[in-house]
Amino acid sequence: MTAVTGLVLAGGRATRMGGMDKGLVPLNGTAMVEHIVSRLRPQVQSLLINANRNRADYERLGFPVVADAFGDYAGPLAGMAAGLAAADTELVCCVPCDSPLIPPDLVSRLLEARAEAGAAIAVASGLGRLQPVFALIPRALLTDLQQSLEAGERKIDRWYDRHGLVSVDFSDAPDTFLNVNTPEERASLEARLMEETASR
Repeated sequence: MTAVTGLVLAGGRATRMGGMDKGLVPLNGTAMVEHIVSRLRPQVQSLLINANRNRADYERLGFPVVADAFGDYAGPLAGMAAGLAAADTELVCCVPCDSPLIPPDLVSRLLEARAEAGAAIAVASGLGRLQPVFALIPRALLTDLQQSLEAGERKIDRWYDRHGLVSVDFSDAPDTFLNVNTPEERASLEARLMEETASR
C-alpha cells in the first residue's frame, strides 16, 4: 500500500462550541482528538496534527503538531498546506478533529478510488454531498496550494476543482461524517456511545 501521512485538522476557532478547542473537548472522558487518532493511526504510516492553539496539549499525544502558515485562522486549506509541508510521504489523508467515528477503511478506500480514477485528489462523499475535509491529497500540490492561499483562496471545493477529484461514496458508513459542533451534539453522541457500550 502507498505510504500515507494522516493529518488531523484541529486548527479552527470552533465558534459553535463556544470557542472551546474542539479537538480537546472531552467525549466520554477522552479528548475528541484522541478518538480520531486511535482510528486513523492504524491506517497510515505517520500522523500529524494541525493546531493553532494549545500546542502543548496536542504534543502530549506524541505526534508532530503543525500550525497554519497563512492568515489568521484561514480555514481548512491552510491546515492542509501545513500538513503537506510537514509530511514525508507522497500522500496526505486529512480528517477533521470533530468527527470521532471515522471508519477503519477510510484511507484504503480513498487510495483505491484515486488509483482507479487516475485523479489527483480523492474526497469522501456522504449524507448527500461531498465531504471536503475528508480527503487524500498529493504532496505534489503543495506549491500550488501555497500560491493559492497567498492569492487569497479559502474555498476548498474551488481549489479541488482546479486539480480534478474523484468522489468516494461512503453512504454505507454515515457515521463517518457525524461531527460534534455544539455542546448539544456532544451530549447526544456521548449518550449514544454509552448506550452502545452498555449493550455489548
